[in-house]
Amino acid sequence: MPNPFRPRAAALTAIALLLTSLTAGCSDDSGSAEENLPAQKLGWKDCPAPSESEGGGEAPSPLPGGDAWQCATMKAPLDWAEPKGETIGLALIRVKASGDANKRIGSLIFNFGGPGGSGVTTLPAFGTDYATLRTRYDLVSFDPRGVGRSAGVRCEDAEQLDTYFQQDATPDDAAERAELLDNTSRFNAACEKNSKRVLPHVRTTDAARDMDLMRQVLGDDKLYYFGISYGTELGGVYAHLFPKNVGRAVFDAVVDPTQTPDQGSLGQARGFQLALDNFAEDCTSKTEDCPVGDTAQDVEERIGKLLKDLDAKPIPGIFPRELTQSAAANGIAQALYSQDFWPYLTAGLERAYDGDGKILMLLSDSMNGRNQNGEYSNISAANTAINCSDTKPRYTVADIEARLPEFRAASPLFGDFLAWSMVSCTDWAVPGAADHPDVSAPGSAPILVIGNTGDPATPYEGARKMVGALGAGVGVELTYKGQGHGAYDSGDRCVRAAVNGYLLNGKVPGTGTVCS
Repeated sequence: MPNPFRPRAAALTAIALLLTSLTAGCSDDSGSAEENLPAQKLGWKDCPAPSESEGGGEAPSPLPGGDAWQCATMKAPLDWAEPKGETIGLALIRVKASGDANKRIGSLIFNFGGPGGSGVTTLPAFGTDYATLRTRYDLVSFDPRGVGRSAGVRCEDAEQLDTYFQQDATPDDAAERAELLDNTSRFNAACEKNSKRVLPHVRTTDAARDMDLMRQVLGDDKLYYFGISYGTELGGVYAHLFPKNVGRAVFDAVVDPTQTPDQGSLGQARGFQLALDNFAEDCTSKTEDCPVGDTAQDVEERIGKLLKDLDAKPIPGIFPRELTQSAAANGIAQALYSQDFWPYLTAGLERAYDGDGKILMLLSDSMNGRNQNGEYSNISAANTAINCSDTKPRYTVADIEARLPEFRAASPLFGDFLAWSMVSCTDWAVPGAADHPDVSAPGSAPILVIGNTGDPATPYEGARKMVGALGAGVGVELTYKGQGHGAYDSGDRCVRAAVNGYLLNGKVPGTGTVCS
């Protein structure tokens, strides 16, 4: 099944069902290529409500002060090997710069991660967080190809996905292993059946070429970019393909570009275990009693027992669904994406110990892109399609069983889930491109690379690996000693000052800057 922790979207979108309604939308379009795609004119207009594939909801409200969000569709080649062939429509969203027009730098393009996250829904939901950056930039984001309304990948329907995400993701015997593989094959076959046209064309290299076309269509000589989580990988691939076109770029919550998928999954096992350790220590160190354990070890032992009990007997979740072991682990991981979400984890565990799985299931649903109406965005379908198209390795049961001891040592609670998730690309219809992305970018302008020491999904070490892979004189590392997935949206003043100073004024922080 898709890695339950693989959607490396920024914590901004992590528990939408509990915190906010993600909003916005644009239209999908396709057709024949225009003679000169970089010269196309975008028809900006008021944004409609987001589509089901973008997560549903209402159209975005204006920002404080009344400035409205605008949406448009950009034409791009379906196949970049045939740039004058068939086109697809890529959904874009923007809000214009708020400051003096004479001081406007250009468009700042955001990718919030995943892969598979809809930038069209995420940016307006949290646009106020970037008010300072907006003084000199139009804020722009998009649904990458395969996502939302940008020729979105479709796999199974909502009823099938409800069953799929309830399955046992940590098989204990041959029968359970066979069931997991069968379910994975059915999901992947549905992707091929429903999205055969687009599946060969959703690699990160394709999305990077789309961004360079976007830069030109928006009228910018250079790309100004803010990538979060998987968005750092996309930004790195862009810098490799177009080093001379990089203007100012920030990578936050950095994916390690040197790792193969199995190494990345093992790193995530360690990262989520660290985040769980930090949560347990935080809860039990408070002056009042921690409701889910007396000591940090007790908290984790009780969670382990809960997951073991759920493997044998699920508890009521959101009717008519039950909270299974897989859904509970997924929900726990979701809450570890941000320290702001730890109270939800505490409440969810406390309820689950009393036989009520609703909160943990809400958290799990949010990770999987399921809204309160029982509809799914296409984040899981797009996530699988992009990852499997990008990465060459295809792991067998024997591969995974050989690695299980290592994964369990990295995380007693999450190791099995992350190890078995590596079967997700088995029998995928499109061959993977490489073992890992190439992000070497000699000649690029400086790129600010931010690592968070407490990041569960993209462990801190990935920032240094990204700096090294970008090459000498390109990556500038900044460390944030904090918790959660990402640094800028933690609100830390030091991080924000460094990022704002660079993007707004070109002031590059000193290498090795530490914020705490």
